Amino acid sequence: MAKRGFPRGMGGMGGNIGNLMKQAQKMQQEMIKAQEELAEKTVEATVGGGAVKVIATGAKEIKEIIIAQEAVDPDDVETLQDLILAAVNEALRQVDELAKNTMGGITGGLGIPGLF
Repeated sequence: MAKRGFPRGMGGMGGNIGNLMKQAQKMQQEMIKAQEELAEKTVEATVGGGAVKVIATGAKEIKEIIIAQEAVDPDDVETLQDLILAAVNEALRQVDELAKNTMGGITGGLGIPGLF
């Protein structure tokens, strides 16, 4: 009676798993390096014809919000709030796009959700 399990000819399968693990470790190292580089990059979003400018890092940290003097109207705080919100959202959208472009080259076409 034949033994159950993998045929002896499949012994090379362990080598394939080893190669896969090496590739995964290399990709992980590349991703860590890319994330570090991404954190050093900045994006800038300006709205309202320059009324509000937001600078954010690639790590989604808001570094600076610049509000033009003429955008400050005590009788219309809501417009200023809307401008700030729009600028922050645009900066974060740009960071997502930057991350997608940066990390997409590493993850290739893996198609794994959450991996840019």
